[in-house]
Amino acid sequence: MSDVPSAEALPADAPPAEAQPSDAPADGSAGDAPSAEGAAPGPSQPSENPTFTLFYFNVKALAEPIRFLFSYGGQEYEDVRVTRDEWPALKPTMPMGQMPVLEVDGHRVHQSISMARYVAKRVGLGGTNDWENLIIDTAVDTVNDFRLKIAVVSYEPDDEVKEKKNITLTTEVIPFYLEKLDAIAQENNGHLALGRLTWADIYFAGILDYLNYMTKTDLIEKYPNLKMLLKSY
Repeated sequence: MSDVPSAEALPADAPPAEAQPSDAPADGSAGDAPSAEGAAPGPSQPSENPTFTLFYFNVKALAEPIRFLFSYGGQEYEDVRVTRDEWPALKPTMPMGQMPVLEVDGHRVHQSISMARYVAKRVGLGGTNDWENLIIDTAVDTVNDFRLKIAVVSYEPDDEVKEKKNITLTTEVIPFYLEKLDAIAQENNGHLALGRLTWADIYFAGILDYLNYMTKTDLIEKYPNLKMLLKSY
C-alpha cells in the first residue's frame, strides 16, 4: 500500500464510529454491554490455516487496522459489516456484547488490539523475539492511549464540558503525542518500532482516519516523519 485510504465520508447524522447506536460509549462497547478487559474461557485451537470472519459496523474505526493487516498479508477473510437493525439480534452472540469480533474457525474472540496482534504475527509483522514484541507493543499501546484521550473528548455529551476539554486536547495532548510519535518515526527510519515495518505502523495507519474523524482535522499535516510512515508499506 502506498498510502492510507482517503477519509471515509460519514453522513452528518452518522453515529459514533466506534459503536452503534449513537449513545454507545467510546470504549467500543454497545448499549449496556460491559467494557471489561477480561477474556472468556479459551477456545480449542483452530487449524493451521483457519477461516476468518471479522464483525464490525460499516465504519473504519477499531476494525480498520485489522482489515489493513489482512490486506497486507493477502489473507482472505469475510468482512461482515453489521447494520444498526442487525445489531440487537447479533449482540448476545458476541463474547462481551461488543465489536469488533474476530471469528477464527468458528471461535469468536474480542479485543481489537489482541486481534490485530494475532493477525500481524500470522502475516509476518511481529517481532523476532520477546524484546522486539515488547517494543512493538509499546508503540501500539501509545497510539491507542492517544486514541482514548481523543475519544473521551469526542464523545463528551455535554457541549460546554466538551468545549473546555477540547482546549486542553488541541493545545496540549495532541501536540504532545504527535511530537513524540514523529520523533520516534524519525529515529526509526520512518517507522514506529525497530527501524523497519511492523504491525505498529499498520495499526497507526489504520486508526489514523478515525482519529482525524474525531478531531475533524488532518492530524499529521505538520509531521513529516509520520507522513513518511504512511508511505512505507
